[in-house]
Amino acid sequence: MGRPGLVPDRARGRYSMRNQATSRRASGCYGAAGRIRLAGQEDGSCRHHAMTHGRRGPRALAEPLGARWGALPGGLRGVLWMLAGAFFFAAHGPLVRLASVDVDPLVVAFLRSLALFFLMLPWIVAHGRQAARTHRPVEHVLRAATSLVGLVLLVLAQANLPLAEVSAISFAAPLFGVFGAALVLRETVRARRWIATLVGFAGVWIVLRPGLADVDPLYALPLVSAVFVAVSNLMTKSLSRTESATAIVAWLAVLSVPLTLVPALFVWSWPSAVTLLWAALLGVAGFGAHQCLSRALAAADASAVMPYDYMRLVITATMAYAIFGEVPAIWTWIGGAVIVGAVVYIARRESQAARAARGTAGEAGS
Repeated sequence: MGRPGLVPDRARGRYSMRNQATSRRASGCYGAAGRIRLAGQEDGSCRHHAMTHGRRGPRALAEPLGARWGALPGGLRGVLWMLAGAFFFAAHGPLVRLASVDVDPLVVAFLRSLALFFLMLPWIVAHGRQAARTHRPVEHVLRAATSLVGLVLLVLAQANLPLAEVSAISFAAPLFGVFGAALVLRETVRARRWIATLVGFAGVWIVLRPGLADVDPLYALPLVSAVFVAVSNLMTKSLSRTESATAIVAWLAVLSVPLTLVPALFVWSWPSAVTLLWAALLGVAGFGAHQCLSRALAAADASAVMPYDYMRLVITATMAYAIFGEVPAIWTWIGGAVIVGAVVYIARRESQAARAARGTAGEAGS
């Protein structure tokens, strides 16, 4: 017996498809115009045929979207990735505030690290030995500890202070990084970058307004957090000279769990299901932010995309107003603009210096 809808072609030793259309019309899968009947059909075979031949699956639909995305200019893709990252970074503060309702912020920091670890675990396992291979384990531990101190201080600040002000002050990390680059890495910092750094700190002063308003001692938290973030970034830069990016990311993800668990145990209380949900979303926000940032920097030059990272000040202020009714003071916007302007200028100068160094190295090698 031959297969239904196929006509034996003995000359070629296979089945011919020439009678297949006629078979479909006979079974009712085709209408008068010869098109697949999708609306209101009841026959199971017709429904199967429509699903397998007349509709496109998710993978097929994703292909043209991926092609269109890849066809966009690299600069535009970088900007879009950076804006998405700014949204994830901005969501961190409100999620911390919501998760801190019934547990201590130190517990929130641990739950965030745990959620982020589980999100990254498949990636770590997939890289296997490459993720664990290192020649500088002590530096990895120090870098993780420094980064997590900055994280814990930031979480404490976001749980207790106006979110827009915390966001504005946290932008000071690159300003501290200039001092670290000059003192620790022995990089040459010229007058323009020093002036921009001082202007940036003037912006921090505008946000805090010491002497003009009562300053809560808790405002030291985001400032000190910015210092630790700057030190962590410098250590990352140092590690990247000999370590793979895979190892740097994997070591931080693994070490973050025990390093945040220790302080959390001193103030431990069991989180509710709602708190666990906020903590899980915190992990997603952290994962999404770093993924978007890395993709933005891979798609375009840092000086072109980094300015868009500072949209998170606007996004944070909007979220804080919508969720908690916080209205930022005018000085927060003015000081934040000064800080952002200074940091953007520093980023552009560093990018120009890096391009000049690559050009010099290329000429020397040719």
